[in-house]
This record gives sequence, C-alpha cells and structure tokens, in this order.
Amino acid sequence: MSAVLEEDHRPWGYYQVYADEVDHKVKRIVVYPGKRLSLQRHQRRAEHWYILSGEAVVTRDDEEIRLKAEQSVDIPRGAVHRVANPGMRDLAFIEVQTGEYFGEDDIERLEDDFGRA
Repeated sequence: MSAVLEEDHRPWGYYQVYADEVDHKVKRIVVYPGKRLSLQRHQRRAEHWYILSGEAVVTRDDEEIRLKAEQSVDIPRGAVHRVANPGMRDLAFIEVQTGEYFGEDDIERLEDDFGRA
C-alpha cells in the first residue's frame, strides 16, 4: 500500500493525498452514500477522476454523467463540477490534478450542502 501523505475528513467523506508534486497531485476520495461534494470550480487546475468502486453522478457544467467502477471523466480547468454518491455503499475514486497550483484555496464553492459556500 502506498504511503498516505495527508488524510482529511469532511462532512461528505474523506480524502487521502498520495502525491503532491510541483506538476500534479493525486488523491483517493471516498464519498459516503447519499452525500455529494460542493458545486465548485478551479481556476488553476484540471482534474481527472477514475472510479474505483461504487456509483457516481458527476455534474460537469450542463452535463450529468453517471459512472461506475473502471470509468473516468475529465474536469477541465474552470468547469463547474461536483460528484454525488447515489448508491448504498461508499464511492471511491482517484483524482489526478494537473495545472499550476493545487491548494484547497483554489476551490470556488458555488453551492454546498454543508453551508460552506
């Protein structure tokens, strides 16, 4: 098993950081059943999400994309996006961030179930 650099728990689940480099960041994200992340966008990074297990409903701008294990989606820089877990078990996916900056303060929350917008 790879070394976890950081683990952060949120109201929707948690994430683990596996790589945090100058040109990319890699996270394993777990979303609990019935939960979703905030509707958000990033100005300084793009993301690629690869589903490991569970079901995902991805909002990307005006699209709604349903994904399951072994499927993936790209989130371009500046795209409005979120992921939701409509299933009965945890959703787990790998997020690969590319761009110029990977700090959590590059999250512009537009809508949030937990009052963080």
